[in-house]
Amino acid sequence: MDERVREHAEVLVDWSARVDPGDHVVVSVAEDAHDLGVAVAEALGERGAAVTTLYGSDELSRAYLKGRERESASGDDAPEFPDPAVDRALLEAADVYLRLGGGRNTAATADVGRETRQAYARSRKEVRERRMATDWVSTVHPTRSLAQQAGMAYEEYRDFVYDAILRDWEALAGEMARMKEVLDSGEEVRIRTERADAPDTDVTMSIAGRTAVNSAASVAYDSHNLPSGEVFTAPYDAEGEIFFDVPMTIESTRVRDVRLVFEDGEVVDFSADSGEEALESVLETDPGARRLGELGIGMNRGIDRFTDSILFDEKMGDTVHLAVGRAYDACLPDGESGNESAVHVDMISDVSADSTMAVDGEVVQRNGTFRWEDGFDG
Repeated sequence: MDERVREHAEVLVDWSARVDPGDHVVVSVAEDAHDLGVAVAEALGERGAAVTTLYGSDELSRAYLKGRERESASGDDAPEFPDPAVDRALLEAADVYLRLGGGRNTAATADVGRETRQAYARSRKEVRERRMATDWVSTVHPTRSLAQQAGMAYEEYRDFVYDAILRDWEALAGEMARMKEVLDSGEEVRIRTERADAPDTDVTMSIAGRTAVNSAASVAYDSHNLPSGEVFTAPYDAEGEIFFDVPMTIESTRVRDVRLVFEDGEVVDFSADSGEEALESVLETDPGARRLGELGIGMNRGIDRFTDSILFDEKMGDTVHLAVGRAYDACLPDGESGNESAVHVDMISDVSADSTMAVDGEVVQRNGTFRWEDGFDG
């Protein structure tokens, strides 16, 4: 086993999930993530945790969803899904949930109908809520399918993944604290781009009363991804339009060049040069799917290229992303509900050139450079 796999497991268990002796830990291991699963199980055993292991297979998910489609093919409505009581009970008893991503085919569920996806997402809403009430962390094991999706040789991709994961997270947390302070004290964010090769972006959103998360790859920071390296908050009342030029995969479909138009906080118009049906499927999931749940600012410059994996791409320096759908509770005042939805789908914009981000009228990032960094042109 590559020694970096064990280092990955140690970072996940110790820094990210902060597992304590006696914690009940659910570990979902994807296809081809076996080595990381073994290393994580060993680390959890050393720490005295109780472990339940699940097999997280997209191919199994496809088989189940296609089976439901066939059973309901004679009707006009989307398939109905049974109450997932066992999953709810399992997560209710869990202290920690670890998702070890990987997989053999990044498009394994591409032929599942969108009505089926939407119905299944709605049926699993309470399961997601209970998972998110745990100290949950999602990470990924480098696999050949992910390397292929990223357009890299497997060995090259493996180095890329570990360069992003095995780093000084405490030092990065200190750097990102500056952006958190700006957002916490701000009331309005405006993002603008004026590029000759792309539609303009000019979108304004409120962040008053919201708390930004310094996403330093640890539940101690209300951060649940490894790798991480972003600062995010829960915006509302969005107005204007934004263009997302970073390709992404939504519902196993490649989506490119997305444009969203907001009025009174809601998406009222949208387009995509490719994958528009997948985008439409997301937006039609429920009323909350047309409203924003997240504004994120990528600050991890250890991630130096796009890989068509949201886990990495949204953290990349010189990017911002918005998510339609569910808002994270960590960004909300106690007792206040943010945007609610069965989905949370991120879309990314490259802001390395011809762009500004202003908070309460003051530019805090220009062409990817923050105002406290060398080279900032105020």
